[in-house]
Amino acid sequence: MKNSISKAVVFLDRDGTINEDVGYLSDPKGLVLIEGAGEAIKKLNSANIKVIVVSNQSGVGRGYYTNDDVEKVNKRLFELLSPTGAQIDGIYYCSHHPDFKCDCRKPSTGLAKQAALEHEIDGLRSYVVGDKGSDVDLAGNIGAKGILVLTGKGTDEHKNNDIAADHVAKDLREAVDWILDDLNA
Repeated sequence: MKNSISKAVVFLDRDGTINEDVGYLSDPKGLVLIEGAGEAIKKLNSANIKVIVVSNQSGVGRGYYTNDDVEKVNKRLFELLSPTGAQIDGIYYCSHHPDFKCDCRKPSTGLAKQAALEHEIDGLRSYVVGDKGSDVDLAGNIGAKGILVLTGKGTDEHKNNDIAADHVAKDLREAVDWILDDLNA
């Protein structure tokens, strides 16, 4: 029987972690899930772990597309995950240009703090999974464990940068297995 109280939260990056990173994705038709991503998210759901997407979408701030375009892509993400039974509890994104000083662009903590307030996730064990150093840095900034996935830009990030991840995983499936083992340790 599924426990009604969540014991953890996983913050997921979107592009390059859940879906293929095609660079400035504005057309929902271009969204393609990374193999096994839906099943991995479903595993988190089955373990009663909250799943929150936090994403930098600077294409809005750069004028490449609009917030409405981001919302359409996010809606398509829900549609593609639905057949797997996977559910995301919330999606939060920063639409600012990287030169704009805000508290919501990862690795700043604004998106995670907003999600924490809206989803009552204070005090839960938390993890951040993504394909960039900014995702792992967000983990450190909120006191979470950071997992770098080698999908998307992850392989290049891992080779070319000194990223202090708690774990490096081949993909989201492997990251989720590590998280579930860590929670049960």
